[in-house]
Amino acid sequence: MQEFIHVLLGISLSAACGFRVFIPFLALSIANINGWITLSSGFEWIGSQPALIVFSVASVVEIAAYYIPWLDNMLDTIASPLAVIAGIATTASLTGDLDPIFRWTVSIIAGGSVSGIIQAATASLRMLSTATTGGLGNPVVSTAEAGSAAVISISAILVPIFAFCVVLLVLGWAGWKLYKKVQSSRSLMKSS
Repeated sequence: MQEFIHVLLGISLSAACGFRVFIPFLALSIANINGWITLSSGFEWIGSQPALIVFSVASVVEIAAYYIPWLDNMLDTIASPLAVIAGIATTASLTGDLDPIFRWTVSIIAGGSVSGIIQAATASLRMLSTATTGGLGNPVVSTAEAGSAAVISISAILVPIFAFCVVLLVLGWAGWKLYKKVQSSRSLMKSS
């Protein structure tokens, strides 16, 4: 049962990486330093004091940078692959008790995919905001993303099953939006 909870925790934190790369690592570092969670072998560095400082500074810089309209869209280009890597790492850092093949399969397929899907959805939302508001609506999007990363990270650590359910809802919403976008594109192509 403990392994199952760690998988849910890892996937939930991976989802949070899709919103902001460093906030989940900051939460993971704080949780490990306080003894709330145990990190897998090889990932203990996440719970070190230097890592806590780096994740704190990186989180503040990342949050602030997303409030600059032209910079936020550029950051999405960089954040997309980083979010996938971070999603894989967060899941792997919590699933050390699993067989290595299962651990890395879950980390890559579930952790990487969840963070990538959410990052793609938020990048699309930001592009839509930029196109429709000239970037004036982007700070609202940025606030929602940072808040989502923080809430999911904290929830994942405190109540992993609840956080995982929230992640499923977010993924369902993102999937529905993607489906509607594909259907809209097909309709436009047929009418041309």
